[in-house]
Amino acid sequence: MELNRRTVIAGAAAAGIAATTLGGTAHATGGRKPVKTLFGKLADGTKIYSWSLENGGTRLKVLSYGGIVQSLEIPDRRGRYANVSAGFDNVEDYVAKSPYFGALIGRYGNRIGKGKFTLDGKDYQLSVNDGEQSLHGGAKGFDKRVWDIEPFTKGSDVGLHLYYTSVDGEMGYPGTLKTKVTYTLTRHGDWRIDYEATTDKATVVNLTSHVYWNLAGAGSGTIEDHELQIAASRYTPTDAGLIPTGELAKVAGTPFDFGRAKPIGRDIRVAHPQLVTAKGFDHNWVLDKGLTARPEHVATLRDPASGRTLKIATNEPGLQFYSGNFLDGTLTGPSGRTYRQGDALCLETQHFPDSPNKPKFPSTVLRPGQTYRTTTVHTFGC
Repeated sequence: MELNRRTVIAGAAAAGIAATTLGGTAHATGGRKPVKTLFGKLADGTKIYSWSLENGGTRLKVLSYGGIVQSLEIPDRRGRYANVSAGFDNVEDYVAKSPYFGALIGRYGNRIGKGKFTLDGKDYQLSVNDGEQSLHGGAKGFDKRVWDIEPFTKGSDVGLHLYYTSVDGEMGYPGTLKTKVTYTLTRHGDWRIDYEATTDKATVVNLTSHVYWNLAGAGSGTIEDHELQIAASRYTPTDAGLIPTGELAKVAGTPFDFGRAKPIGRDIRVAHPQLVTAKGFDHNWVLDKGLTARPEHVATLRDPASGRTLKIATNEPGLQFYSGNFLDGTLTGPSGRTYRQGDALCLETQHFPDSPNKPKFPSTVLRPGQTYRTTTVHTFGC
């Protein structure tokens, strides 16, 4: 029988078992004031700090560089901790090699075709960094910026406020965008992300988080045995450049049907044209709930071996599931093991890719006087 996570944590605490960073045993903890330490320096001497948070049995480390989740530790069904977020243990690798490990993404998450869009009759050319496309905000998106961070405690919650101002014209985007992202660890161990942004000129915005998950532990091997469920009846097929064609295709009868939980590896090698093009799953699911005022549950990920689960709730209309297709064994994590194809996956809550060029897709336009707001909640279990 699967145990409730709070029971696991409380039981381990009663037994007086101490926890270690990797493979340790869980113990009950209250909210702990965030701790700031020096993580490293950029080439120009800019100091990069790590912030450590702990609450409700979840441990989180966040970097001021890119707002990166450097590690996120949760217990398994036996109370043993593991870091379930792929990343590095040094600044240099994040700067030179990172495929967006754990990063905040902006101004625009996912792809914009040929890096071009038209807004209010004016054409804009963005930074192109993925073949002909603009990906995740361009060559120097929010993932490569240094964020100002303020820690906070609020009742039984602990967290961080992250701030970055993107100036007019940065990476080709119009308007000065003032961005605030709040990471909160609740007393139940949930990780909540609240995004806010304002602009002084009409622009497009699509912020998200790019954590690479492996619930068995980062560096432990394939995620193909993880079971995934997505509450979506349609997805957005793409062309050869992974830009949506504009079609909202039904998932029924295809490898893209995750309406009921199934192992990721079950259909990943089916000779479906979309899987061949993307070398696996790298698509946007059109969530059945649509755009909502409050976060609603949209996906569940489970590792049968450890019992760890991740439930995602969001008010966004889309979810990008990326199965780690382009990890190629050239990157090494803190565990000392390399990340190979399919060793981690991403579940990015978002508006649809290329929305600025697809009038039928939900709009990503933000205008002066408006405030962009979106929330995603990650709930962990075992």
